[in-house]
Amino acid sequence: MSEFTNHKENRITRLAELFRLVINQELTSGSVIEFQQVIDQAGPADMIAVVDQLVQLQIPMTELKKGINKALNLIHKSLQEFPYTHPGPNSFFYWMNKNNEEIDLRLKAIRVHLKQINQDPEDQSNRNELRDKFIDLSRVDLHYQIKENVLFPLIEKHLPDYRCLQVMWSFHDDIRQNLKGVIRMLESDHFDLKLFNRLAGDLFFNIYAIKFREERILFPIVTDVIPEGELKMLIGASHEIGFAFIQPEAVFEDKTLPEPILSREVDLKTGTLSAEQIRLIFNHLPVDITYVDENNKVKYFSTPEKRIFRRTNSIIGREVKNCHPHESMHVVEQIVEAFRNGEKDKASFWIRMKGEFILIQYFAVRDEQENYKGVIEVSQEITEIKNIQGENRLLDWTR
Repeated sequence: MSEFTNHKENRITRLAELFRLVINQELTSGSVIEFQQVIDQAGPADMIAVVDQLVQLQIPMTELKKGINKALNLIHKSLQEFPYTHPGPNSFFYWMNKNNEEIDLRLKAIRVHLKQINQDPEDQSNRNELRDKFIDLSRVDLHYQIKENVLFPLIEKHLPDYRCLQVMWSFHDDIRQNLKGVIRMLESDHFDLKLFNRLAGDLFFNIYAIKFREERILFPIVTDVIPEGELKMLIGASHEIGFAFIQPEAVFEDKTLPEPILSREVDLKTGTLSAEQIRLIFNHLPVDITYVDENNKVKYFSTPEKRIFRRTNSIIGREVKNCHPHESMHVVEQIVEAFRNGEKDKASFWIRMKGEFILIQYFAVRDEQENYKGVIEVSQEITEIKNIQGENRLLDWTR
């Protein structure tokens, strides 16, 4: 067993060396031959381990992603030929792969219109149809949301080499941005065909790359590592988000009964409330609330009628830094550290999203002795509030 372990460690070390040479643009065609044996032997688990090591080296994400794309191109054949067992019917990964098939069908349909737009960029009818097909493809975001909010937290729980997920999430965001970009260009009066082709080409490459890495690297490893019972529950956990194109025929929900809430009221110093009353109050506030404790673990989120940012129960107990894309992780860490050190007590951001104006605020939580006890994130849609003018002293429910 130790001989097998050492052999695997040596292979991962060599593969990591290969990836670093690619990232540093130091790999030559001649030196590839030196790595051919480990390239031929490489499997999904090796890729997970190698990318995890590379992330820990804190290589800039843009450089890391370019290098990984080139390095995986060298290993593509080995991964393609690696023994692969298709997910069982009605399993979580069965439905994820079914949606991948739908993504593939949509990309193939788009290719026809891409050829036409290059032949005649002024054909408005074709541009409109192409725009509609890209808008339909944008539902792929749900596929990625399920991974980020439901699958990734479970992987972090069971797989020590989970940092590769940061890279995959970053590719998700690239795909989202490129989708928005091509749609904007198709809707614009000033159409730049060269730029459009570049964005569309990047989009196709990344979607197909992610699809391959899901089906041939991530999903098989997760199937081996995570108990079947927990994977089965992912279908129910994904139901709130909704699968992108094909919904499961049956939803498997966790039938475990929740622990009963004690009827004893909680002394809040300015009144006493039951746990049920506290829950109802938080969920009726017109804001999203998420609480992260002093150990950087997500402990609670509210569920108002309309949430601005999606949350699932999988987030509970998760490291807050793992709940954000890699590109914004440093901002989260900066806020938490400033709050913990007592340097700051509040941070505010505002963005436009889907036609709405969103205010996002972070507040440090401290006890009576000023000990740091965590951070509250409060998000609110303020379009109507921002437009308030004058006064309204009279009750008028017809407004």
